[in-house]
Amino acid sequence: MSPLAIRILVEATPKRVFVSALDWPGWSRGGKTEEAAVEALLAASPRYAPVAAAAGHPLDVDGLVIEVAERRDGDAGTAFGMPSVVAAADRLPVDAAEAAWLAALVEAAFDAFDRISAAAPAELRKGPRGGGRDTAKIVEHVWGGNDAYASVLGIPKDRRTPTGLLRAAMLGVLRQASDGSPVAGKKWPARYAARRIAWHVLDHAWEIEDRTDPA
Repeated sequence: MSPLAIRILVEATPKRVFVSALDWPGWSRGGKTEEAAVEALLAASPRYAPVAAAAGHPLDVDGLVIEVAERRDGDAGTAFGMPSVVAAADRLPVDAAEAAWLAALVEAAFDAFDRISAAAPAELRKGPRGGGRDTAKIVEHVWGGNDAYASVLGIPKDRRTPTGLLRAAMLGVLRQASDGSPVAGKKWPARYAARRIAWHVLDHAWEIEDRTDPA
């Protein structure tokens, strides 16, 4: 079997570089250099593979080949620590099959976060300087992010409630075919919205895993 080619976007600033798998929403990692960011992306592949499998899209992590599809200058968001740049590839049309692919991966990211946060202890291991939020605060933060993302997707405020209805509404938008223009006339095309939303959920899920005391 031929190695799977992973097309990535590289967004770079002098302080930080982010790389994102353009066809696999949520699989984004950062580093001080492009090489470090790519290394982090590949290191995260065993963590991302169960998410892909749960979405019905198995990912063979053996022998992956990274292909840089696009390089862009990063912005303040990139430097702060998030995949912040909309790629040219993100503005391509999304047909019904691709929309289902994107939504399935975002839904699997939601489910992974729910599973990991539910199994985590209330108190998480602190950072070297004693900082870091505990599980409940991370969950609250992720829900707050989802509410903001729902707004960008054009979901009316009366449907942005802290229940499964919020996620269902977000997934409903992502399942719709698109011509590649920003969703609801806002600022994010569907491909980037899926990428950003899934990244935020998985980044904090993996944070919880990393800061869970094995004891």
